[in-house]
Amino acid sequence: MSTVDASPGAPHGPAGAPAARRRRIPVGELVIVAVLAGLGVFALVDAHTITVPTSSNAVGPRAFPYAVGAVLVLAAAGLLVALLRGDRGEVEGGEDVDTSGGADWAAVGKLTAAFAALVVLVEPLGWPIAASLMFGGAAWALGARPWWRAFLVAAVLNTAVHVVFTQVLGVYLPAGPLEGVVGFG
Repeated sequence: MSTVDASPGAPHGPAGAPAARRRRIPVGELVIVAVLAGLGVFALVDAHTITVPTSSNAVGPRAFPYAVGAVLVLAAAGLLVALLRGDRGEVEGGEDVDTSGGADWAAVGKLTAAFAALVVLVEPLGWPIAASLMFGGAAWALGARPWWRAFLVAAVLNTAVHVVFTQVLGVYLPAGPLEGVVGFG
């Protein structure tokens, strides 16, 4: 990809015209453009397969997927234009982050285990218990101290979420062994 560099200090060819020079291709940023465009096209194409019931109002169920797909495609086009104009993402300065340090793989492993536990345990243990383990485990992995407080807060919040969803909104969440307890079933 060759572009023209019109910066004031750039070398100029005959008649004062800027000399063309090679720039590095921003592969990572172009991958983001491709992913955004692909998701947008997928959303637009897949939205067409949604069956519209005759009883739907003027907007219908296809409107939101069409809007999301269009926004994704327009964002990809805008990002591509910006990249072609020479705009590049800046490297994070990391004012409060040690950029020379490596990743904390222990924390990543703990977070992955917490999310995997939710997936495996939500059906047998129910939402309040499984989600409390996941949120408490994630808080512990990210450094919550003391660890028991993170699990206590998670238990209170997830119990409240479960009660609100099942009793107020009428949305079923699995209760596991708490099935039949007042507010859970």
